[in-house]
Amino acid sequence: MNVTLGLLQHSCGKDLAANLAKTLALAERAAKRGANIICTQELFGSQYFCQSEDHANFALAEPIPGPSTTAFQSLARKHGVVVIASLFEKRSAGLYHNTAVIIDADGKLLGRYRKMHIPDDPLYYEKFYFTPGDTGFRAWPTKFGKIGVLICWDQWFPEAARLTALQGAEILFYPTAIGWHPREKKKLGATQHDAWETIQRAHSVANGCFVAVANRIGLEKPVGGPGIEFWGQSFVAGTSGQILAKASADAEEILLVSVKLGDVDSTRTHWPFLRDRRIDAYDDLIRRFSD
Repeated sequence: MNVTLGLLQHSCGKDLAANLAKTLALAERAAKRGANIICTQELFGSQYFCQSEDHANFALAEPIPGPSTTAFQSLARKHGVVVIASLFEKRSAGLYHNTAVIIDADGKLLGRYRKMHIPDDPLYYEKFYFTPGDTGFRAWPTKFGKIGVLICWDQWFPEAARLTALQGAEILFYPTAIGWHPREKKKLGATQHDAWETIQRAHSVANGCFVAVANRIGLEKPVGGPGIEFWGQSFVAGTSGQILAKASADAEEILLVSVKLGDVDSTRTHWPFLRDRRIDAYDDLIRRFSD
């Protein structure tokens, strides 16, 4: 089966309604241009608010199902497309998650994935806002193949990709919001980006599956200071880690990429890493560190 992926890459402003409208409009354009599975960037509904610890930002969250979920369900049903939408979920008072909803081509809400790995770094103060996920690593059968979803910081952890692939995922999607600290860009920018792209391409190689990454663009300074310069460069990697297509660093784009799901079976048969795993020897993986 040939499936066309549509990754949405764009900037975000301070107007929440405008951000949702823009994302829906891009998703509609992607569907009309032939996308079968559409993936938003991480937390598209607002600017990246985790640059500060501010209780007022909890007002940005919404329940699931909620207004954004309903809007994307309607779009999925109208165009017969699968949608992965990244949302700031209010689960209950005082309980919030960084969540992606998975919607099938008939508009049915298949489920949600709550971000498991939560960073706490300068200008990425996510532990203040997000409770670590409790959904586990999952894959969902959709009209256009079995897909797994992970979110941004999860992309640095091979365990997350492996466990999702072991659920049968043929494509790993990563809604993302990552960029440079402007003052570090000249010295460290190329190395940082190369590490980010390489680790995700390695997930494709190790698991014999496709990897699709949707990242935002733009310089955002919601609390002043130098802010974060999001580096865009959304991409899709093939089942041997090859870059099939990549977006630019600073332009709003719909990255459309056709993939052949049969490549997953072929790659895993010729490179049988799943066959040769020594599951009898991996007990120490559940330890923090082997002292």
